[in-house]
Amino acid sequence: MKLPSAAVAAGLACLIVAPVLAQTTPAPATSAATVPVPATRRVGCLATTQSLKGQDKRDQMQLCMAQARLDCLRQAIDQKVVGEARKSAIKACVGTDGAE
Repeated sequence: MKLPSAAVAAGLACLIVAPVLAQTTPAPATSAATVPVPATRRVGCLATTQSLKGQDKRDQMQLCMAQARLDCLRQAIDQKVVGEARKSAIKACVGTDGAE
């Protein structure tokens, strides 16, 4: 049972990373505040769990969102975002207000 969930997590990671790597123009650095990112990670998690039902769907959604939060945290750390700005950046990156 671990192999399919690992494959889903690896596939999701590729879906999340590919658009980031495909960007060719750097983001403008005119503002110190972080710019909200569309909720693609949450939507991606919803899409990957769409075919599942019941507890399997809830479990996979939790795993997917945890991976998304981890990826967003790594991104915030790489960008050296700290404090309240980091919390806001992670919420914006994941695409949720934190209430799940």
